[in-house]
Amino acid sequence: MPFTRISMLAGKSADYLAAISDSLDRALVDCFEVPEWDRFVAIHQHQPGELIFDRSYRGGPRSDDYVFFHITTGKARSAQTKARFYRRLVDNLAVSPGLRPENVMVAIVNSTFEDWSFASGISAAAPLNEEHAR
Repeated sequence: MPFTRISMLAGKSADYLAAISDSLDRALVDCFEVPEWDRFVAIHQHQPGELIFDRSYRGGPRSDDYVFFHITTGKARSAQTKARFYRRLVDNLAVSPGLRPENVMVAIVNSTFEDWSFASGISAAAPLNEEHAR
C-alpha cells in the first residue's frame, strides 16, 4: 500500500491531475504489484515561490511543469524493480498528460507495517480480522 504525495506548481486542471494520478497508479500496479483498488495519493499544488527546485540538477532542463513524487511504501523493492518503475512512470506520464521525463523526480521511502495504521488506530502489523480484511 504505497502512499504518494505529489508536488507541483498550482494551476493544473482536474483532468491533468487525474492523468498524473492514473499514470502513477498504472506504474505501481504494473511494476510494484500493487492491487488496482489500492490507491492513496495526495496532490499538493504550490503557489510561485512555494516549490523550489533546481532546474538542472542531475537532469533537466526542468520547467514549471516539474512534478515531484514522494512515495512511501511498506514493502522494499529491488533496485531493478525500482528502475523499471521509474521508466514506466515517465513513459506513462509522457503519454498522459504529456509530461516531459526531465520534469519528473521520484523519491521512494520504505517503511515497515509497524509504521502504519490504516484505520481505527490498529497497527497494520496486527493480525487481520474478517471485518478489516480486504
